Amino acid sequence: MSFYQSNPNRHRFHKCLDAVMLKYARLPLCFRVSSLTDLHPANIPLSLYIHMPWCVRKCPYCDFNSHAVPDGKLSLDLEQEYLHALVEDFKTQLEFAQGRHIHSVFIGGGTPSLISAQGYQWLFAQLKALLPFEVDCEITLEANPGTVEHDPFADYLAVGINRLSIGVQSFNTEHLTKLGRIHSNTDAISAIDLARDAGFKRINVDLMHGLPEQTLEQALLDLKLAVDNGATHISWYQLTIEPNTVFFRTKPVLPVDDVLEEIQAQGEAYLKAQGFINYEVSAWRKEQPSAHNLNYWQFGDYLAIGAGAHAKVTQPDGVYRFQKTRLPKDYLAKVPAEHVQFKRIEADELPFEFMMNALRLNDGVAAEYYAQRTGLNLDSLAETLDSLRSRKLMVDDAMRLACTEQGHVFLNSVLEEFI
Repeated sequence: MSFYQSNPNRHRFHKCLDAVMLKYARLPLCFRVSSLTDLHPANIPLSLYIHMPWCVRKCPYCDFNSHAVPDGKLSLDLEQEYLHALVEDFKTQLEFAQGRHIHSVFIGGGTPSLISAQGYQWLFAQLKALLPFEVDCEITLEANPGTVEHDPFADYLAVGINRLSIGVQSFNTEHLTKLGRIHSNTDAISAIDLARDAGFKRINVDLMHGLPEQTLEQALLDLKLAVDNGATHISWYQLTIEPNTVFFRTKPVLPVDDVLEEIQAQGEAYLKAQGFINYEVSAWRKEQPSAHNLNYWQFGDYLAIGAGAHAKVTQPDGVYRFQKTRLPKDYLAKVPAEHVQFKRIEADELPFEFMMNALRLNDGVAAEYYAQRTGLNLDSLAETLDSLRSRKLMVDDAMRLACTEQGHVFLNSVLEEFI
């Protein structure tokens, strides 16, 4: 599995990347990349992804592993059963830590704020007793704005959650209705205000653009409301219609390409004018970047617990991925849940896997990360890198692996060169 499947922000990908991946999957393993040395996991940050699979109602555009809870409320018995299963799951992954502590935590879903603050307090205590968290460990909780979907935000802050990611998606009530969201424009603004009043200093707001029948003015107003109400980080991405969703079947009318391009151009200009830095394809910040998502994009490691969660771990002999049983009932039926599809990433696949992550970052990554995190010699890519740099698609800096502005425009074509 690639990072974008476990990353709650995985839908912030270029539209054409699926085509690149399809081509990649069909290629024979026609070249070999020699291993440089044994890998040293201790040098690679280790994060933790926790998946909470339930939500009040499944949205028609959503293709995440999420399941509506009966009567819109998670029972205390089910919450406790699931939290205990998470701890047992975590115990099976301790060997992958290789002496490391947890660098960051991201709790995604579903709607993780359906779990009580008291539940998280218990969970964190159990996890830290097994494997310590780093000092000042970033802990992000995804939360929805509806008041029925979360405890008081101050309670989450009190138990150690220090970053909120609020799934607003739009401040337009008509668009929220079309998206199947259960919160209103007022709820969305109130949620940000409540988070600030509770003491949260780091508040991400998720916004989508290119919504059904959305105009340029409406898209820009969504950004303005996020900025005006105090978002310190904005994840701004275009709605894509995914298979196995209601929208895939109903085919809503989306803005034409000319409007989408204008939304993108004017939206980026507005955010820059407001002092936001675009550090990744669709991530904008006024504060420090998300440590957790940076670790994904820098090809770091992450354990994963919860139904459908995906992990990437480095061992001395290679880089591995695995996932957990997808359905909550199956995840709870056998505790601890088994690692499914435990697979080593082949040397032939590593250049593309690494670059697919690293080149999303506007500043790229230190060149030394390539050998450190793949075990491969960067010299084996010298011809490809020289070609991309000569065409002004990658930055001409031997110490960094990064796209130029032009390279980001044609990122999918750049990535194809590493297949």
